[in-house]
Amino acid sequence: MKTNRAYAVMVFVQLVYAGMALFSKAAISKGMNPFVFVVLRQALAFLVLSPFAYFFESNKYAPMSYGLLCKIFLVSFVGLTLSLNIYCTAINYTSATLAAATTNTIPAMTFAIAVCLRMESIMMRRLHGVAKVMGSLVGVSGALVFAFLRGPPVEFIMKWYIQSHNHGHPTDHYAPSASPSSSNGAHWVKGSLLLLSSNALFSLWLILQGPIVKQYPSKLRLTALQCFFSCVQSAFWAVAMDRRPAAWKLGWDINLLSVVYCGVIVTGITYWLQLWAVEKKGPVFTAMFTPLALVVTAIFSALVWKETLYWGRLGGAALLVGGLYCTLWGKMREERRCPKTAVAPTQAQPKGETIGAEAV
Repeated sequence: MKTNRAYAVMVFVQLVYAGMALFSKAAISKGMNPFVFVVLRQALAFLVLSPFAYFFESNKYAPMSYGLLCKIFLVSFVGLTLSLNIYCTAINYTSATLAAATTNTIPAMTFAIAVCLRMESIMMRRLHGVAKVMGSLVGVSGALVFAFLRGPPVEFIMKWYIQSHNHGHPTDHYAPSASPSSSNGAHWVKGSLLLLSSNALFSLWLILQGPIVKQYPSKLRLTALQCFFSCVQSAFWAVAMDRRPAAWKLGWDINLLSVVYCGVIVTGITYWLQLWAVEKKGPVFTAMFTPLALVVTAIFSALVWKETLYWGRLGGAALLVGGLYCTLWGKMREERRCPKTAVAPTQAQPKGETIGAEAV
């Protein structure tokens, strides 16, 4: 029973992450300002994490200097403020399915950036080195195929939908995939490029976490501090983009539910569950479950939000998942053979989450 607990936890975690993409898309498509959404989400995450940081790390000594504080501020701006605001802008132009799909490119992008920064080496004479390079190329190619190649629709799903539409009463409330911004080709291309840019910034942020954690080992306090900086920075951004007081109002609707879900459940509860799984099974084990969020998001979007599935995008998703597992296999093989060379983090985590030292 105990051996299966980690599997059950990671399945639940990926279901929560799928809900994050779906709720974010629903709130922003309903008219919520994406920049305000980021501010409120990060503020709630800070409020949730701060008590835990105080009670669990009050006895931990972590020296803080002015230079280190500036580093944390800049890293928060790059990896959280920029990444999250670009992500929430992009999801309004595309779909929750594409947002979940492109998350699988984070390990490949992290590896590529780490190589450029000379924090990771390419061993093409070793099988694990070839696997990491090929997995990165296949994963990024899959993301491009998913974003820009539609192909014909999946017929059997379309026939099932037509029959259920004629005889049943499908839910069309909060149907973001039917919004004009999602169906416009130019907006889709723009959103796809923005999602990839957001993932690249997040991958850079993952790499920069390592040196900062060495200087400030209190992970919970570091996480809460970065959420606070991100909240303040995003607030200036949101006010600059939209100065209407009405943009900050929340009612008892999907907007409030999305903010609470992302701030409390995703950053609060899921953080502890995934941290526990990393400690029990390791980061590669947790990353293996990442494609599950894509599958759940795609099925939910197709059945509830009437999002059409295309063969081209299914092929891109297959390349994404194949590239992810190829990269993870190479990383796992490298850690077994030469554990000291495995420096850069390669696990794919949705934005706004905390995994040990690597993510917030």
